[in-house]
Amino acid sequence: MGVVVEREEWALSPFAYPLLSAAALAAVLLLPYLSPRTAAHATGPSSPFDVGAAPFLRFRRAFLVLFSLASVVEGIHSVFGEDEFVRCGLGREQTTARLASTTAAALFPGAISGVISDKIGPRRACILYWVLQLAVGVVKSFSALRCSWINNFILAFASSVFSFCFETWLVLEHEKKQDLLFDTFWLMTFFESVSLVGSQEITNVLVSDDDSRFLLPYAFAATLSVVGILYIRNASSTCQHASAIGSYQKSFLAHVLRDKRVLILVLAQASIHFAVSAFWFLWAPTIVADGRYAQLSVIYPCFLASRMLGSAGFPWFYGAIAPFRNEDSLTIAYVGAGLALSIVAYDYQEIAPLVIVFCIFHACVGFILPSLARLRTMYLPNELRGGMMSFSMSLANAATFVFLIQRPPSTRCKLNHPEPCVLWPVRSWGLRPYVEEVEEAHSAECP
Repeated sequence: MGVVVEREEWALSPFAYPLLSAAALAAVLLLPYLSPRTAAHATGPSSPFDVGAAPFLRFRRAFLVLFSLASVVEGIHSVFGEDEFVRCGLGREQTTARLASTTAAALFPGAISGVISDKIGPRRACILYWVLQLAVGVVKSFSALRCSWINNFILAFASSVFSFCFETWLVLEHEKKQDLLFDTFWLMTFFESVSLVGSQEITNVLVSDDDSRFLLPYAFAATLSVVGILYIRNASSTCQHASAIGSYQKSFLAHVLRDKRVLILVLAQASIHFAVSAFWFLWAPTIVADGRYAQLSVIYPCFLASRMLGSAGFPWFYGAIAPFRNEDSLTIAYVGAGLALSIVAYDYQEIAPLVIVFCIFHACVGFILPSLARLRTMYLPNELRGGMMSFSMSLANAATFVFLIQRPPSTRCKLNHPEPCVLWPVRSWGLRPYVEEVEEAHSAECP
């Protein structure tokens, strides 16, 4: 007979998300006034969104809007979390098997997608991304097809394309404006985080506890995909395609696989992608591992606000007169992210410190992503950018597949029992908790 654990609720401070968001916004708005790099190149304060010549500004504003829409679509498909699989009738082991199989199936297409992007041009790769999202949005709009395995496969493939197509398009359009590109990199990370928060709010508006209304966000994502396709088709471009296949292979071998600096950059990028993927699988069960109830939909935006803060801090720490060397700042960010997750690795189960270290981790990630984009621009030929990024993503996906085929996360329940019992809550980390039940974990029967 099972032992019923009395549920205790843990509440996050209502000021956490507003304070983190205010700090990120202050870092952006105060940049023209207080940043030594900006002060050295400008006679007066100006908006960080208005740096550059008029043609570049027009392109960047439209590009950031389009990239934000793509991030919203990405967020809509990820905001449901495990709850979407539960509504499809999949259990814990079936969900893990579904994720592992789609990750494995998308390994090869994802690995060559960057090479294809370099050959056909990044604009067409962006159109491919929107077409994939449109296909998923249309299919999921029908309740009978919402749980199809092909949806997860297309989403995994689309995420691989998303990781490089927009950045490659930006760089090839304005490859001679490196300083302006560096500013755009951190703005991309900042706007992506804002868009993910926005996708959560949009989804909460469109759904209810009625299963039929869970189809509306997918229809909205399909509509945004159509807008993205139409815009890119009508946008002018100066991108040049790569050379012949043979020349591309020789260039990739010489500039990526034989260049130690770029190879280290590949591994660094793969490691951060794998760390983020593993985090999204583990953070929810880690938070509620001791049996207490926590509203994950309230904690989730704090992570994104921390990522906004980290990306907004990037322009303060690069340049000739930065407090640290650029590479030193990146090293410190990696060490900080590693230390933050190391605390969790020691099975520390108090929720408040866990939320704090998770926020620190995301702040470091927000700083690392534009830093890696900057290094790619410095050391990698632009015509190889898509191939290099998809190669590193395939390494991260391979590590994620190995991670998924391991045993599910477990911890020790608060039953004074010497054996671990698996606690995996049925929760959507982006949606309001309409369904208040948790799997038998909160009424767990330990072996």
